[in-house]
Amino acid sequence: MARVIRAPSEVVLKITSVKGMNDVLPTAEGEESPFNSRIWENVEGVVRETFRRFAFDRVRTPVVEEAQLFARSVGEATDIVGKEMYTFPDRSGKKVLALQPEGTAGAARAFVEHGLGMRDPVQRWWYLGPMFRHERQQRFRYRQFYQVGAESFGVAAPEADVEILAICNTILRELGLEGIELRLNSLGDAECRPAYLELLTAYLRKHADELCGDCRDRLERNPLRVLDCKNEGCRAVTTGAPASYDHLCAPCSEHFERVQAGAKALGIAYRLDSRLVRGLDYYTRTAFEFLASALGSGQQTAVCGGGRYDALVKMLGGPDTPATGFGMGVERICALLAQAKGIPAAHPALFVALGDEAARDRAMALATEARNAGLSAEIDLRGGKLARQLSRADKRGARFAVVLGTTELETGVARLKELATGQATEVALVNLVGELAARLARR
Repeated sequence: MARVIRAPSEVVLKITSVKGMNDVLPTAEGEESPFNSRIWENVEGVVRETFRRFAFDRVRTPVVEEAQLFARSVGEATDIVGKEMYTFPDRSGKKVLALQPEGTAGAARAFVEHGLGMRDPVQRWWYLGPMFRHERQQRFRYRQFYQVGAESFGVAAPEADVEILAICNTILRELGLEGIELRLNSLGDAECRPAYLELLTAYLRKHADELCGDCRDRLERNPLRVLDCKNEGCRAVTTGAPASYDHLCAPCSEHFERVQAGAKALGIAYRLDSRLVRGLDYYTRTAFEFLASALGSGQQTAVCGGGRYDALVKMLGGPDTPATGFGMGVERICALLAQAKGIPAAHPALFVALGDEAARDRAMALATEARNAGLSAEIDLRGGKLARQLSRADKRGARFAVVLGTTELETGVARLKELATGQATEVALVNLVGELAARLARR
């Protein structure tokens, strides 16, 4: 979007961000709080630490892939592929490329391309990056959004699914989020799903006149997608639809029972949800979502979801490889945190205020000494009135402040002030960083 700003002697075209794609800034607040960079840093820190504890390796795949990757894996009948992908021809005109709408397909493509299925099939990966979907503009749905994801390749045991649930639960718990509900379902596999689809299709055809236009089309192409529709009329129909978990073959039923038992053993509460099918076609057996009801939308919103996709690697040309994983929306998590906890201050450990220009070099040296000791330090490089500088220290949430001017340089002593209490102590400049570190360690 662009608008013209008229100045007396020139016309300047102001360039703004693309609709549905947002800047993440430390100044974002209010409606923009899901894009506050301090909240994002908190989330990313918890995510990194959680995956370290679970011994997952970080991977990075390209944001641009061949469009056919998603048509084959996500499914041509899905809204993602049919309506929402950003696609464009490459310069040669021989291939159609796409901005990645989700992360699992690219990870599976990398797994196959690098031959890991034959030489090292057990892989535990995680990633964090931008995804792109040309969705209708609405709250918490963006055209560029960030996703945390994990993929666990090579283990068919249901405990791999339970571990994925545990990772999601740990991230949400460590962030201090409450009121999150886990929903579980099983979609069966190639043995039992066809019979279930026949039952589901027969039921839906009896109610075809009550379905929306999109779902009448889905009924013929991919009836599972009808269960995922948010239209009120369609949801009224699917409330009485047969549940997939009631029509599982013996192996799938045992697998689902062990997933539920594992969740209970870890203290992860859940509810069964027969309409939970996710928006992607590659899922088999386990499907799940973590839902939040505190985002102000009047209904529960998925903040995290995933499941098992045992057929995907083979579908992309690799060997038979079981796999399971999840994706978590960063913006929605940040919105929950902003709502529950507000926006955190920067919290530098030390704020150095300039009493006069003569102290500028010594202030820089003091801040550098603090940073080299592993402490965060900020200087008001603009100088100016001390009252304004100390007001900024308060606004930034600094723990301690020190004023350096000519007097402090001559005496070699400065007053170290704890801003929360107002208590100030005279400390020799040569000892100031050590004293600061000791005080922070005692807190």
